[in-house]
Amino acid sequence: MPRPSTSAGVDPPRFDLGAAVDDGRWVLYVDMDAYYVSCERHRRPDLNGRPVIVGIPPGPRPTRAVVLSASYEARALGVRSAQPVAEAARRAPDALWVPPDFDLYESTAERVREELKRFDPALAVRSIDEAALTLTATTPEALRSIAGEIQRALGRSLDLPSSIGASPFEVVAKIASDRAKPGGIVVVPRAATRGFLAPLPVRSVPGIGPKTEARLSAHGWSTLGDLAGARRTELRSVLGPGAGWLIDLARGSPRPSVDRPGRGGFRSVDHTFEEDRRRWEEIAPTIEALALALGRTLEGRRLRFAAVSVAFRWDDFTRSQRRGRLAGYDDASATIRRHALRLGRELWEDRRGRPAVRTVSVRAEELMPRRGVQRSLDRFLDPAPPVM
Repeated sequence: MPRPSTSAGVDPPRFDLGAAVDDGRWVLYVDMDAYYVSCERHRRPDLNGRPVIVGIPPGPRPTRAVVLSASYEARALGVRSAQPVAEAARRAPDALWVPPDFDLYESTAERVREELKRFDPALAVRSIDEAALTLTATTPEALRSIAGEIQRALGRSLDLPSSIGASPFEVVAKIASDRAKPGGIVVVPRAATRGFLAPLPVRSVPGIGPKTEARLSAHGWSTLGDLAGARRTELRSVLGPGAGWLIDLARGSPRPSVDRPGRGGFRSVDHTFEEDRRRWEEIAPTIEALALALGRTLEGRRLRFAAVSVAFRWDDFTRSQRRGRLAGYDDASATIRRHALRLGRELWEDRRGRPAVRTVSVRAEELMPRRGVQRSLDRFLDPAPPVM
């Protein structure tokens, strides 16, 4: 799946990346390999071992369509997710094209989550093909054994390959899962964090896109090791407020982007569209899905919230956000959905000439531990706006 990118700067990731766990607990970040392709191969074994592209192939007329997923055989030929389909066809003329079946991908994702819940009932869903689990292990070797068991379980039950990264820091576990592809396991103990990150390009950090990477490179910061030696004031002049967070990450001690329960904080999820969306009817279902996924995560973690916010990154890479505070604390997914749709609609109607949305984020804020069943007036106010 495509990763979020920025151009004018870098913000700390907006969904609990950076949060650390202690007392022998680790974050395992599970990333399904070439997910859409893997789903198609599960029902069509004839696709195994061949270059496969999920997407609509180019036709006689120009199109803005892009590749949704590519097998590793196709990637070896230069095909990438989010690549224009015409370019993909030139690079891999003999590839097999498969039209996307989103119902299949969503239903399979639910089965993946059910399998992962055997290891962590409160797993955090990060996207359709990624999830973070919090587990306890006394040694890195023991953790690697658990990760291998997870991979084998997904292979046995669903015939799906996965890559897993592990670290006390979720952002590092996420980066490690990328380095583990395809089908590997990378475990990064706390003491090894800085050394693991040092040789990696700055683009390895979630949220850093090609334009931000170019700006950093122009100042001599091409790797995370380079950033570890940067002065905060100098990096802040280039990137703004996100500079301190990025230096801390490069030095092996990322600051939590989510406060511990009881001190406020937030959790959020986001989605970058394969193609920029230009109609509210195309955006609303994604906001709804993100809100419900976020609600499930909060329910699993037994957290309640007092505010909801929605942000759009537009096709010109600027970012807009709307926030709404509830009448009191709540813990219902439906509440997040209702407010997220309303806030998203307000953002869309106030787009001020920006024609298209690139990324959508939904966030629950002011988190507190849940105690008993919550009763909030907010559940009975402001009926949800229509999706269509």
